[in-house]
Amino acid sequence: MLLLAIPLSAARLGERVVPKRYVLQVTPDLSRETFAGEESIDLQIGEPVTTLRLHALDLALSAATLLVGGETMALTVSPEPVSETVMLDAGRLIPAGPARLQLHFEGKLNQELRGFYVSRTEKRKYAVTQFEATDARRAFPCFDEPSFKAVYEISLVIDSRDSAISNAQMISDTPGRRGKHTVRFAPTPPISSYLVAMLVGDFRCLKGSSDDIPIRVCTTPGQERLARFALDTAQAVLHYDNVYFGIRYPFAKLDLIGIPDFQAGAMENAGAITFRESFLLLDDATASTEDRKLVAGVIAHEIAHMWFGDLVTMKWWDDIWLNEGFATLMTRRPLEAWHPEWRLDLDAVNQTLAALATDSRQSTRKIRTGVETPREIFSLFDGIAYGKTASVLGMIEEWLGPEVFRKSISQYLTRYAWNNASAEDFWSSMAQSSGQPVDTVMRSFVEQPGAPLLHITERCEGEQRLLEVSQ
Repeated sequence: MLLLAIPLSAARLGERVVPKRYVLQVTPDLSRETFAGEESIDLQIGEPVTTLRLHALDLALSAATLLVGGETMALTVSPEPVSETVMLDAGRLIPAGPARLQLHFEGKLNQELRGFYVSRTEKRKYAVTQFEATDARRAFPCFDEPSFKAVYEISLVIDSRDSAISNAQMISDTPGRRGKHTVRFAPTPPISSYLVAMLVGDFRCLKGSSDDIPIRVCTTPGQERLARFALDTAQAVLHYDNVYFGIRYPFAKLDLIGIPDFQAGAMENAGAITFRESFLLLDDATASTEDRKLVAGVIAHEIAHMWFGDLVTMKWWDDIWLNEGFATLMTRRPLEAWHPEWRLDLDAVNQTLAALATDSRQSTRKIRTGVETPREIFSLFDGIAYGKTASVLGMIEEWLGPEVFRKSISQYLTRYAWNNASAEDFWSSMAQSSGQPVDTVMRSFVEQPGAPLLHITERCEGEQRLLEVSQ
């Protein structure tokens, strides 16, 4: 994600209950700015429990039942707004094993540019989502932590004149009553809740493809001509990344959607990247080189996340630096191949200098910083996570050599595909693949604030000039 007020507290869920699959149907009402939903969540219960706990915020749950062992249990619903959770009490022991949780809920399409919210143009309203880091819980009850990856089957019941976009391809469009139709999407691969996307409106899309992957750039009506450069960029970047990672783009399609009201610069929802319009659309006939570099850079950053962040996801937010730092490092690689005259290598030097300046402050933090609450998590999206981490990763690449680095990255992604990984998993995998002590080196840079201070002295012995370097 490229980057407002965040709650002070929230609760982490335990690991006794794990979601495997969500079947989610949501019906937004744009005129009333509300939505209703129903979902079933296939669970794996690791040990007997009497209660289930999920994340939910600003949602009204009207019914909750649990199907387990051929029996249906009615659950008592107890919202806990301070911890942003809901407690579901069975009143008796729920046995370990598979179970299916069924919920009905309602919510408001908010004005806060997060969760499931209303986006506006002069002509109409749109229903759109922004879930990173902890706002999927505003749209549907869920296990809203990155380690709980699950399959999502999403359906949207919308006005007949509207279209819908989500993470996967549409597989059916069924007319309904009262001017509605139901758009159903294919099941996703296992993804984290913060990567789910739902968008409703009269979007217009420019279509293309790369390596047989369908690509669309979608925007509000009348702006289609401003989408051509973004489509060309996405096609070039996707092909480059396919070759670089040695792993085919992991989703069935790629949509890039410009949203009129959008807080972040862009967001790497799996297969459905959302953008602030100024970071996606431009007039290719009049735009400056800097305008092109900005738009292309944001697109390249977000597409890199499809592998680093979406295919392999951090276990917890203290390792968000790995997602954002690597996407920042990868931003210029496909663009250098596509437009070498842009001299993005010079921009990388400025990025490193900026990171060093930030890191020289007494208030600087470690790259890996422990966090728990939404506000703490949000604070990690800064120059340390992006610029400094990219510079450290670039240093590792120079040390190992570009090809060894690339192959080690590919092996790491293959090893943890559709799963979660920690910093230790990353640098241990890199060390094993490269045969170099990447784990020792990276740990030093990641777990200490600041940059190393080097003292250099010189002296002469006969005709030899000797340099002594100490840290």
